Amino acid sequence: MIEMSGISKAFSGNVVLRDVQFSIADGEIHALMGENGAGKSTLMKILTGIYTRDTGEVKVDGQPVVFHSPKEAEALGIAVIHQELNILPDLSVAENLFLGKEKTYGKTGILKTREMNKEATRVLSKLGLDLDVRQLAGELSVGKQQIIEIAKAIASDAKYIVMDEPTAALTDREITTLFETIRELKEKGISFVYISHRMEEIFAICDRITILRDGQYVGVRTIRDTNFDEIVQMMVGRELGERFPERQATIGNIKMEVKNLSCENVCHDINFTVRKGEVMAIAGLMGAGRTEVAQAIFGYRKKSTGDIFIDGQKVQINNPIQAMNHRIAFVTEDRKSEGLVLDFSIKDNMMLTNLQKISKVGIVNRAKESEICQNYIEQLRIRTSGGEQTAKSLSGGNQQKVVIAKWLGTEPEILILDEPTRGVDIGAKKEIYSIINELAEQGVTIIMISSELPEIIGMADRVLVMHEGKQTAILNKDELTQETIMHYATGGEKGVQN
Repeated sequence: MIEMSGISKAFSGNVVLRDVQFSIADGEIHALMGENGAGKSTLMKILTGIYTRDTGEVKVDGQPVVFHSPKEAEALGIAVIHQELNILPDLSVAENLFLGKEKTYGKTGILKTREMNKEATRVLSKLGLDLDVRQLAGELSVGKQQIIEIAKAIASDAKYIVMDEPTAALTDREITTLFETIRELKEKGISFVYISHRMEEIFAICDRITILRDGQYVGVRTIRDTNFDEIVQMMVGRELGERFPERQATIGNIKMEVKNLSCENVCHDINFTVRKGEVMAIAGLMGAGRTEVAQAIFGYRKKSTGDIFIDGQKVQINNPIQAMNHRIAFVTEDRKSEGLVLDFSIKDNMMLTNLQKISKVGIVNRAKESEICQNYIEQLRIRTSGGEQTAKSLSGGNQQKVVIAKWLGTEPEILILDEPTRGVDIGAKKEIYSIINELAEQGVTIIMISSELPEIIGMADRVLVMHEGKQTAILNKDELTQETIMHYATGGEKGVQN
């Protein structure tokens, strides 16, 4: 087993971990939980040799160790699968499996391709994957790429595998396959550290949970002896009350109508209306066309057919500028590559969509810029040292709030939110839900895309369900259950259409 005790770590005098303990038993799936910024990633980077600890001790199989590099950790059977997969898309599956450990003919550098393909096939068959290992890895689904990452760890004789948000980009079917793989490997004595903000997954797959808060160890619980409310309280240091805040919005007249919207090869004949103050969710499995519909409404994706009406008037939206002119805002699902300029400050990111507000004849009013930024920091409760802090130094939840603030500055009347709480901890999720409700109460029309069914049921007034690019149902609040949504998301017969 692995034991970590008294672990502390500081960067430039800023203490990130203080006297933390953590242990992993053989053949165990152990969740590591805490709000963004709690120190989970830092602790795992110490375990895997990316960082060195300031104080404390790490033991592997009872022997004290000090890792100076990931290769040293890997030599003792510790591997990590990062949230951003380390797959090289232009190499074959087998070449990815043996990356950095290629089999060659002596010092010639010539690959033993046949031997590598044979070994890769053997390893993948152990994991229940029947793949042509000569296929390019980039042609595989994200779920299969995730299994290949596990296979890479198994091929290097890993006994302990750290997984960071492993299901963030997976479909429900791929999650089921992943869980089956993890359970099979657990039976063979392989252990997993499972980092996720998805509470349902933790209770479905894990044996124990260790909780960190503000860089400190709070406690460890076995799954069978705890519950959702206790874990949340340990994570945030307070009770959150109801998971989803109560809605007070008054739903008004139709704000937007979408008729016969199609985009070549991705979505077909989409029809719906959404009202002022309403939260309309779009649900469906990954690849159903949810994001593509939102992109077409925002003018980011070209429509092949379809009309959009706002306040009863037909409008032309062929690009995001035209969408913004009609007071539409779009918070993308990928905040790091599409929503933020990570090296920019919080203030600069917030002003990207609001330059007209703070400038005249090309000259920026710095005082007004700082005032607007500070107002949003306070309004959205962004945890930061100030507007000059870089976006990349914030936790995921606070980064998401900066993206939301960037668009709130445009004073939108229609706000599209694509996976607004992906990779966000439970405390920040509750705050984002409150922001959504406050905007709805002010009469803003919300279109929300989410892969989390509890989130859809807890937040939406109505739900548009999609399957393979087509809408299969529009469900009212009193019809919402996970079973009903999944029925239509997997191609069930059509329900209410508008």
